[in-house]
Amino acid sequence: MKHPLALALAVALTTSLGACAQTDATPQSDTAVNAETSNPFFTESQLPLHYPRFDQIEDSHFGPAFDRGMAEHLKEIETIASNPEAPTFENTIIALEKSGDILSRTASVFFALVGADTNDARKALQAEYAPKLSAHSDAISLNPELFARIQKLYDSRESLGLDPEGVRLIERYHTDFVRAGAKLSDADKTRLKEINTELATLGTKFSQNVLAEVNDSAIVVDDVAMLKGLSEQAITAAAEAAKSRGMEGKWVIALQNTTGQPPNTYLENRELRERIHKASVARGSRGNEWDNTGIVSDVVKLRVEKAKMLGYPTYAAYVLADETAQTPEAVNDMLGKLAPAAVANAKAEAAKLQAMIDKEQAAKGEPSFELQPWDWAYYAEKVRQAEYNFDENQLKPYFEMKNVLENGVFYAANQLYGLSFKQRTDLPVYHEDVTVYDVFDKDGTQQAIFIFDPYQRESKRGGAWMNSYVDQSELTGNLPVVANHLNIPEPAEGKPTLMTWDEVTTMFHEFGHALHGLFSDVKYPYFSGTSVPRDFVEFPSQVNEMWSDWPSVLANYAKHYQTGEPMPQELLDKVLASSKFNQGFATTEYLGAAMLDQSWHQLSADEVPSADQVMDFEAKALAANGTDFAPVPPRYKTPYFSHIMGGYAAGYYAYIWSEVLDANTVAWIKANGGLTRENGDHFREALLSQGGSKDALQLFRDFTGHEPRIEPLLERRGLNAPVSDDAEVPDAPTAPGPEAPKPNN
Repeated sequence: MKHPLALALAVALTTSLGACAQTDATPQSDTAVNAETSNPFFTESQLPLHYPRFDQIEDSHFGPAFDRGMAEHLKEIETIASNPEAPTFENTIIALEKSGDILSRTASVFFALVGADTNDARKALQAEYAPKLSAHSDAISLNPELFARIQKLYDSRESLGLDPEGVRLIERYHTDFVRAGAKLSDADKTRLKEINTELATLGTKFSQNVLAEVNDSAIVVDDVAMLKGLSEQAITAAAEAAKSRGMEGKWVIALQNTTGQPPNTYLENRELRERIHKASVARGSRGNEWDNTGIVSDVVKLRVEKAKMLGYPTYAAYVLADETAQTPEAVNDMLGKLAPAAVANAKAEAAKLQAMIDKEQAAKGEPSFELQPWDWAYYAEKVRQAEYNFDENQLKPYFEMKNVLENGVFYAANQLYGLSFKQRTDLPVYHEDVTVYDVFDKDGTQQAIFIFDPYQRESKRGGAWMNSYVDQSELTGNLPVVANHLNIPEPAEGKPTLMTWDEVTTMFHEFGHALHGLFSDVKYPYFSGTSVPRDFVEFPSQVNEMWSDWPSVLANYAKHYQTGEPMPQELLDKVLASSKFNQGFATTEYLGAAMLDQSWHQLSADEVPSADQVMDFEAKALAANGTDFAPVPPRYKTPYFSHIMGGYAAGYYAYIWSEVLDANTVAWIKANGGLTRENGDHFREALLSQGGSKDALQLFRDFTGHEPRIEPLLERRGLNAPVSDDAEVPDAPTAPGPEAPKPNN
């Protein structure tokens, strides 16, 4: 597992953390004493690869484990900091890498469960321990004696006889400590601690509000006729959702975390589509107990103050200095180049949708109406059917979930890397939906354990993600235990799980993250797996998406769940031909969110809006960025934009930045033979196995042999096509400061 300092610093940035006031100590109950003596976190799991003992873990174990873990870790830190011997790589850096086992084990499991399967007890623990973990992180990173030792090693790092990975480890520790405030005055350190605690408090409140709003904003339908257009499976699932809420005889449509809601692709009832959309965009700004606008304002103010204290003009400048982008100007430059073409394409797509609306309304003898956000997905699907003569519902019978996973995702990994997978049922799981697989390398030795958690539930946060329970490193001798989480609606009992094309590509994407973790081959825990810059971490996962529609892979898994018949070649060809369909919309909604993120985090202290001005600021920012095209709202609006209240603050651009690298890499793979073991071995050796042990862009260069180029991305998204003379193209936003460098160079 990652050493606890790196873990604490990373966790402190996520929306999984939060805080409330610490309570006074009270005598332990018998239950607490039993938890102390039988706590599964106090010793390393003896299950294969130190897989977590979910069958023994109870919520009552987390508090005592956090308490003991932090106490023992601080003792270890004090021993390192007060060592009378001169600092050496071994007695300082390696000692830090080996410290804090209990804390690392506890935090890895706890925050994974908070995301995947939370409950009231875990929410309370999350709130209670966030400030304690924040303070714990500060106690380490602001320890002057410890930093003095790191500084001495940093100053002499080139003369210590270390290999490049060892030198880089010293440099990363030094950077982390400086960025955490190690060089501040005592007074500023005190204020920084206060800011970090406040941010932890607000982060937890924001994330818990988002989940509460998703559940509270679900749409209740009284008449099944209003659900016309949805599949029988979706209607049954809506009835089951209503039944689980005590509303038998009704239907409930649960919201997903994005602005757009999947049912609007199929629902014929326009009034219901409008209800769903408006409920989605209102989340977090309704003036109720879960309103997030005040939190947003407070968080941004605190982030600006923190950045200024650490020597940066804005929070974006602070964040980006440690990413491959390096500066806000570089990010503004790239996003500003993409936005005009994306919006122009979206407007061209909108014209087609409006024509479809006009044609249908005329055929019915009814007046037409103007395209609205809740109409886009529905009429886009109609245009897709008209242009490519297929719809998404034709595809779903060929995408049964387990078949896609085992004969699609796993098959591609076997062909490319020689991996094999075997399901096992002897290991405990935290929820009945979870499946576990052993992963074997090409020589038959065990490489990792993979945990798969596919279904949507009220206890699970939205979206899809990967996390690691155990990280590989030569220092610890550990092999990886990694997990993928999706949010596929669970079908009624006895029904198959049939996936949309978006869900299929998401499964391939998340497994790309898993590969990054399970192929890790580094010496030190700090560099393990996905421990790379935020604007690089999405790159390998995006590359893995290419195999979802690779002909030989698709042919291996796209088979009818009832008959086993392969997807007809004609339908398959249409799927591939439509790959650039609706890319103006997809790119515009993403860029709207990415540029909104930068707008928030490039503010100075006196520019931060108050709570009642948050939504007005958002509207003005979208207009200033040129992405305020009404039918295409941003993928996330500010009050439910969990990414930027957590680890993607000033970093949501990372997806498109990473896609530049991804598009270059896909072009290289295609030019060099496609799905071959030679290409897979090269990608694994040059990049996937390296974790953060080398400079991120150097890893890209090591694989492709050249600098990143933006042209492959423009080609992929259809943004390089000439715009007609009468198309309205907004001006690109002006990046502040000097001329920005080209992306990734």
